[in-house]
Amino acid sequence: MKLIYGVKDRPKPGQLILFALQQLLAILAATITVPMVVNSTTGSDMSISAALFGAGAGTLVYLLFTKFKSPVFLGSSFAFIGSMCAAFAGGVSMSLGYLGLIIGAIFAGLVYVVIAVAVKLAGVKWIDKIMPAAVIGPTVALIGLSLAGSAVSNAVSTAYDSATSSYLMNTNSILCLLCALITFAVTVVCSVYGKKMLKMIPFIIGILSGYAVAAIFTAFSYIIPGAESLRIIDFTIFQSMDWVPAFTFIEAFVNADYVAEGSSIGAYIGTIAVAYIPVAFVVFAEHLADHKNISSIIETDLLTDPGLSRTLLGDGVGSMVGAFFGGCPNTTYGESVGCVAISGNASVVTILVTAIFAMVAAFIAPFVTFLASIPNCVMGGVCIALYGFIAVSGLKMVQKVDLNDNGNLFTVSAVLVTGVGGMALTFGKITITAIACALILGILTNALVNIGKKRKETLAAAAEETAGTGGEGGAPANKAEEVAAQESEAMQAEADEDGKIS
Repeated sequence: MKLIYGVKDRPKPGQLILFALQQLLAILAATITVPMVVNSTTGSDMSISAALFGAGAGTLVYLLFTKFKSPVFLGSSFAFIGSMCAAFAGGVSMSLGYLGLIIGAIFAGLVYVVIAVAVKLAGVKWIDKIMPAAVIGPTVALIGLSLAGSAVSNAVSTAYDSATSSYLMNTNSILCLLCALITFAVTVVCSVYGKKMLKMIPFIIGILSGYAVAAIFTAFSYIIPGAESLRIIDFTIFQSMDWVPAFTFIEAFVNADYVAEGSSIGAYIGTIAVAYIPVAFVVFAEHLADHKNISSIIETDLLTDPGLSRTLLGDGVGSMVGAFFGGCPNTTYGESVGCVAISGNASVVTILVTAIFAMVAAFIAPFVTFLASIPNCVMGGVCIALYGFIAVSGLKMVQKVDLNDNGNLFTVSAVLVTGVGGMALTFGKITITAIACALILGILTNALVNIGKKRKETLAAAAEETAGTGGEGGAPANKAEEVAAQESEAMQAEADEDGKIS
């Protein structure tokens, strides 16, 4: 898609605000979902406002490290949910649990710093060799496809029946699906047929349309007796708005007493290290895929300019800062990349304003609560488009791969099948996601199919180089030709001798 605004462009003030709000809406659901999942799993009370503030702060750090050349927003990382839950496991106090979130993010961030230093010393050419388009393309597609189930389940907002491999529909779920489809349809119409601003902010229009329909159904649920099934939006959350974010560092350090923990703190830190460090290596693979994806959209290789070492440092240090405030390590968001692709707006100023909006919004309780009240079905309708664009971006990379070459065919197949098949592996408290497993298998397959090819290319290059270096006076180009010439001369001499005898 042709970009309307490039990375260095600055939209008009009114457009800039709308673009920033669109980006905020695109990343909101996933960003606040992570602390909500951890809360429901561990019984903790992480603040979604603090998570939103941390995402904004982490994004600012990322933009600074990447010299404002990468138009991507950082949000709460789903990959670290298990690690975050481990911080509250074992009956530790809540204060120590919050401290564990900060320590864990530091461990994960340091992994990025170490890799960044290695990349700075070794360069990035090795990445293209071990992860060519045949590996990265399907991996990017998997990032979108792996989220497809989430988009669909949110859209229908009902239980999945494994026996029939379908969703069990009732009145409420049918209405939710209707709201999702309206949201999706309005988004598509605005993006395809819209003029000027409508074409550039399809998500905002789509979400507001879906929200309005959901609000109408919800209003009828209060008016009509016994019509609770029409209730889609939970307006009761406005009764308990969080006016001041409960920042993680405050929960960890202010009025905290760790004396009771005794000597167990050392073992606890070791547990946190084991829970976070391996996951950081997994997220590194997704970091590469996301940056390859956004590079293809903006037609600038971010791995060379500003450089992979800078994007890694921005991501790593941004995760530390994000967790210090919100408890959640951050990562580059595919939703943000999809928003750039669909809107055609790659202006990094938009990401900057979005980060500022996120930090300011954390203190505006009604606004944050309104965002949190957007029903899952409405976000599901938008995410059908968002996640789809991520998948298509990866498939575009695969278009450039020669699939008539069996080596490339096996590599792409290995990544897609293991990723779509969900080959996630768990070793104790460490889980290697399906995307990471698929990427690892893709790298190994690519190496396997290219061993013989590289040997043949080396021999061919050597033969070509030798053939191009002939001796003086038309001397043979190589030893084989020299021997052939000698044999030919001997045969000719023998023939001449036979002629004389006859």
